[in-house]
Amino acid sequence: MRIRLYVDEDAMDKDLIQALRVRGVDVITALDAGMVERSDEAHLDYATTQGRVLYSFNIADFWRLHTAYVASARCHFSQS
Repeated sequence: MRIRLYVDEDAMDKDLIQALRVRGVDVITALDAGMVERSDEAHLDYATTQGRVLYSFNIADFWRLHTAYVASARCHFSQS
């Protein structure tokens, strides 16, 4: 299984993205996806529908979203 990353705008660092891509990592950014200035939930939904791991520095908000997903029996990860 190959990890596919989605980097939200809180974590978009040009050097990091370039280093990952040079090493063959499948990574897209919020800018690539046209997702700049979207809500945290929209970023998580996008990553989920694209089958990507969300990379973010916004831990507190995404912990809250993860908890809400679990409470409503929604899944934001692959169950395979």
